[in-house]
Amino acid sequence: MAFPVDLRRCQALGLAGSAVLALGGETAGALPVRDLLAPASARAALGLVGVYFGVVLLIAAWALLGRVVRGPRPPTPRSLLAVLVVWAAPLLLAPPLFSRDVYSYLAQGAMVDANIDVYAHGPARMGGPLAAEVAPVWQHTATPYGPVFLAIASGLAGLTSGQLPAGLIGMRMVALLGVGLMAVALPRLARYSGVEPAAALWLGALNPLVLLHLVAGAHNDAVMLGLLGVGLVAARGRRYVLGVVLVTLAALVKAPAALGLLAIVVMRGRTHVVRTTATTVGVALATTAVITALTGTGYGWIAALRTPVSPDNWSPTSVLGRATGALLHDLGSELAPLALPAWHAAGLVATAAAVLHIWLKLRPSPVYALGLSLAAVAVLGPAIRPWYALWGLFLIAAAAPSGSVRGRVAAASALLALAVLPSGGPPDADQIALAVSGGVLALVVLWQAHQAVRAPVLERTA
Repeated sequence: MAFPVDLRRCQALGLAGSAVLALGGETAGALPVRDLLAPASARAALGLVGVYFGVVLLIAAWALLGRVVRGPRPPTPRSLLAVLVVWAAPLLLAPPLFSRDVYSYLAQGAMVDANIDVYAHGPARMGGPLAAEVAPVWQHTATPYGPVFLAIASGLAGLTSGQLPAGLIGMRMVALLGVGLMAVALPRLARYSGVEPAAALWLGALNPLVLLHLVAGAHNDAVMLGLLGVGLVAARGRRYVLGVVLVTLAALVKAPAALGLLAIVVMRGRTHVVRTTATTVGVALATTAVITALTGTGYGWIAALRTPVSPDNWSPTSVLGRATGALLHDLGSELAPLALPAWHAAGLVATAAAVLHIWLKLRPSPVYALGLSLAAVAVLGPAIRPWYALWGLFLIAAAAPSGSVRGRVAAASALLALAVLPSGGPPDADQIALAVSGGVLALVVLWQAHQAVRAPVLERTA
């Protein structure tokens, strides 16, 4: 007997998951330094189990909702947006989860507000309580973010006067606005691409990665993707210039969004490619110049794109670079220090080749091609984090023509949702055991719920 599912049950199960997740984050999340508990603390251990209990419940609710979306009567986009709001609500006041990046955002905003060049100095240059919250690996690292995001962070720093609780809530509201723009853009991009809007919203907005990393983690990728999505919608319609401006603003949050300009050219330039390309480039350059002048941050973000990645980064090129370097070191070769830069350079070449192949050989729809291209940038780049997968996933959700592709993307999303500790730090053996315990406990609860629902049905049919 199949487990009975409907929109209401999925909404309730996901709400339970996000609520337990938020509660566990109170002791196991990326807490302010003054609130950090010792790793062996019983409260921290219980919180870690709770976080992964909640994550598994949330993943299960999302997977069951996928069955509803694929059913004969898929829910309306409006009803799915209501589910998103319910699932996200408990996370809004939770501590930062799965990363300490939000503290870096606040420190960088305060630096801009204090006229310190964030493209030349790390938060340690400013010092003080906000800088103390930044992870040690980024204390002396310049920011790679563009002037649009720095202006937002600077404005928030001035508005909150550097107060940490207000700053964290403000940064999460900024991320939530980005998620809202994503949710607005997805159905429209899906209709343009011939995809069911409900399916696009399920995969691209209600995805656990969105809730865990864009809402709970407050990553600025939400702002980038939100601006990119509404920019593509505008460019597809009658507001072409506005679309170029919005996509450029997205690229001035994080640089990978600049590939969206290529999608606009392809969408609009089927008969006047040269003129459309020239107009797009001109509007993008003018927007960049105006925004840079208004924010006063300069063009240092271009050089800062070479910001070093964390030493434990698990992108394929970084893993291969570290392995090659270790092998050369054991062989006594002087080339060992060059292994990592060489693999990173190879990754950039492979990224360029993949993007050219997608656009020139495969030639899918522009939105789908952009999603595949951003996925290639994330996978083959020098650094990768679970939320980077959302760069491509967001647009693949809107435009992937194949159900099998959507299924593989959904499976990868579920796995990535379990890949990072709620504190954002590297796991040790005890933490892995606790995380697995939380997941197993959630599966047991789900099985018991399944049996409880199934038993009355079996009694009636006996």
